Amino acid sequence: MPGPKARRPENALQLLTRGYGWLPDRRRATGRRTVGARLGGLPVTAIEGPDAARFLYDEDHVHRAHAIPEPVQGTLFGKGAVHTLDGEAHRVRKSMFIGLLMREDGIASLVEQVEAAWDAAVPRWASRSEIVLIDQAARVLAGAVTRWAGIPLAEDEVPGLARDLVAMVDGFASGGPRHVRARRARGRREAWLAQLVRDVRHGAVTVPSGSAVEVVARHRDADGERLDPRVAAVELLNIIRPTTAVAWFAAFSGHALIRWPENRKRLADGDPAFAEAWAHEVRRFYPFAPFIGGRAPREVEWDGVRIPKDSMVLLDLYGQNHDPDLWGDPYAFRPERFLAREIGAFELIPQGGGDPRTNHRCPGEQLTVALLSALAVRLARLQVEVPEQDLTIALHRIPARPASGVVLRVTAGVS
Repeated sequence: MPGPKARRPENALQLLTRGYGWLPDRRRATGRRTVGARLGGLPVTAIEGPDAARFLYDEDHVHRAHAIPEPVQGTLFGKGAVHTLDGEAHRVRKSMFIGLLMREDGIASLVEQVEAAWDAAVPRWASRSEIVLIDQAARVLAGAVTRWAGIPLAEDEVPGLARDLVAMVDGFASGGPRHVRARRARGRREAWLAQLVRDVRHGAVTVPSGSAVEVVARHRDADGERLDPRVAAVELLNIIRPTTAVAWFAAFSGHALIRWPENRKRLADGDPAFAEAWAHEVRRFYPFAPFIGGRAPREVEWDGVRIPKDSMVLLDLYGQNHDPDLWGDPYAFRPERFLAREIGAFELIPQGGGDPRTNHRCPGEQLTVALLSALAVRLARLQVEVPEQDLTIALHRIPARPASGVVLRVTAGVS
């Protein structure tokens, strides 16, 4: 089958108008898992399925360096981030994140911080006429993760930080005001954290031993050099930003509890297995990242398709998480599907696939599952009223979210 080198029409408009549905629609129209396209003038091969995910994560086939578009680097990941590296440089930089999360008290202590922050916030929520769940969850998460990371931050500075971290996520795939807000937020926070790194290195600020700030400030890359302060700031943001982005999944959990309230009691009972199954199903069912990609370092072939050197390869995350061959009735929300199922490393891929220790799969995925499991139980236990609101989720908007952000009237802490 011919590869994507033949000139194809530009598909940016289709991506803009169809969003998460763009690649699944193309596959349905052609009857193939592998389809060609063109984005930003570059030929694209879009792939889907566990074997396709294995192909993408093999550095002999696909490289991430120079593959992430500047608008995404300038808002979501940051320039010089671990996401833009390959090979030994990537492995050494990523080991810094793995070490932080996989240390004995890494994930557990952060989950405890978030739980405590949530519990402290509930009485304040109950004193208000209503709250927007995605915004309040972001404040809880941003405050907790900065404390865990050892970043000095006054309590009254948390709302502003949360807004900036949310803006970076909300504007990475858009134009106009959302994108402008994301760039401005990143500029502010990179400058702030770069100065913190300089102060730590010069002894002007003391941070807890072993904290994320200290580890990032002292880290040496594969070349033996310390990170430039601005790059160190980028990597600190790559700890606190994705943690705060769990607010999207908290909002989706609220949405799911409103749509399928029969799950509330079982979730509120706190069974760890069901809470984790809930977290997996929320991440599978709801749209978050639409796809990930890289560039072919040489001419390669996949699924009978020739992929030219330097062309783009996209793995359709949303499509794979809704693949009926993998999930059976994929548009039904059923946490039970994960109760007796061992999840393959390349099957459930809302945050990428493979082994986070050795390739580009998000090292914070285990943390995301732990945080979402804990917060979903607490959310189910809240006594709330649900006012009339727009709960639609537009698939053309990337990243998607419930239109209202999920508005709740909190009447008491637990049911």
